[in-house]
Amino acid sequence: MKYVYSGPKAHPNGIAEQTLCKLLFMPRPRTHDPQIVLDAAEKLAADAGPTAVTVRAVAAATGVSNGALYHTFQSRQVVLARTWLRAAHRFLALQSADIDRAVAASDPETRTAAVLDAAEAPARLAVAHPDSARLLLLVDRAELLAGDLAPALAQEIADTEKALVAALNRLARALWGRADRRGLATVTTCLVDLPTALLLRRDRLTDPLARAQLRVAVRAVLDLGPH
Repeated sequence: MKYVYSGPKAHPNGIAEQTLCKLLFMPRPRTHDPQIVLDAAEKLAADAGPTAVTVRAVAAATGVSNGALYHTFQSRQVVLARTWLRAAHRFLALQSADIDRAVAASDPETRTAAVLDAAEAPARLAVAHPDSARLLLLVDRAELLAGDLAPALAQEIADTEKALVAALNRLARALWGRADRRGLATVTTCLVDLPTALLLRRDRLTDPLARAQLRVAVRAVLDLGPH
């Protein structure tokens, strides 16, 4: 019996057709670091507002081609969302560490000190990552979700917000053994409302006096409790 070879035909240069097709049509490898792109987008937003974050502007700042940016991020909105998520995760890492210390503390003063540090997390972020802090101040969730974001990316944004709420609930239980409406509202006053009013809205993230005022105000709210 005669056997006939039925595998891939050989290319004249000795490369099988199947292998040649893979070489011709395989995706091009990424040649840029996405973190550099996020750094550039963050600086653009911090310096000139979120509308300054365009694919063309990021390409000019990084030297990465428009095509390569679209290949990695798909759109300007995705670049902005990914930049915001990185900044939000940086903030959550700082504040969550303080909340963990408060939850684990065995005495009231240590717990209070950890909560005061958690309230100052926006100011500490401004020292470690000034452009990240500025971005979080300038870009809100509604702007991120405007436009055509993939459901998975929109879910990442929602999950980040849920992580913050979960941390506030844990802290309320550690402080007062309750995470009801009043308990959560009191913790939110300490870690969201007061830092926003004293540091963020008045652009005083690096002002030592503002940070001292924040600590005094948060301590007063903690002393009063949720009642």
